[in-house]
Amino acid sequence: MSDKKIALVTGANKGIGYEIAAGLGALGWSVGVGAREQTRRDAAVARLRDAGLDVFGVSLDVTDDRSVAAAADLIAERAGRLDALVNNAGITGGGPQQPSSVDPAVIRTVVETNVIGVIRVTNAMLPLLGRSASPRIVNMSSSVGSLARQSGPGGETSTGPVAVAYAPSKSFLNAVTLQYVRELADTNILINCACPGYVATDLNGFRGVRTPQQGAATAIRLATLPDGGPTGGFFEDAGVVPW
Repeated sequence: MSDKKIALVTGANKGIGYEIAAGLGALGWSVGVGAREQTRRDAAVARLRDAGLDVFGVSLDVTDDRSVAAAADLIAERAGRLDALVNNAGITGGGPQQPSSVDPAVIRTVVETNVIGVIRVTNAMLPLLGRSASPRIVNMSSSVGSLARQSGPGGETSTGPVAVAYAPSKSFLNAVTLQYVRELADTNILINCACPGYVATDLNGFRGVRTPQQGAATAIRLATLPDGGPTGGFFEDAGVVPW
């Protein structure tokens, strides 16, 4: 196995995921660019390689068992281990998402990607992470999943509009993350949630006020934590996000 650090970033063909891959690549990592759609994935890999980065494409649909298993096989064959997994792929489910009128199918679809997809990918990659000297898992959450901020004064300002599919999916993801932390407490895997802030991406019609590069910063920091770093935390650029 190579001494070069190996990472997999899901949903890495654009936006925040692309910038996470670029940031880790700039640090000398070899990065798997996980994405469903081949044309966009190939284009992202080509751009990153043109920038001199060591990246490789990974066909990955986080909602499909066979796709995820094949991705794990690819990384095992290519690198033999995984040093960092960044679960970035996610969807909003569109809008409006008023709880009194939402189609329950929208909630199922969002949870399938944002929560179950993370579980599916994480479980497939855990054996490879177990072969790393310093394994890291970063789950891309959002402050809209913070129950403290949702229930506090000024919730509309701090967490956006009512979104009964997307916001609770991030609360669910946070809770799932803590269950992994508890189960894997006796291992050296550091597992944390990252909030990128309100980033201008196609998920929000590019209405965000932060750049994808800014949104990627916390995830990159958590993916490269030194041994003995925090685990079981929820972080943004300014520090800790309340659960």
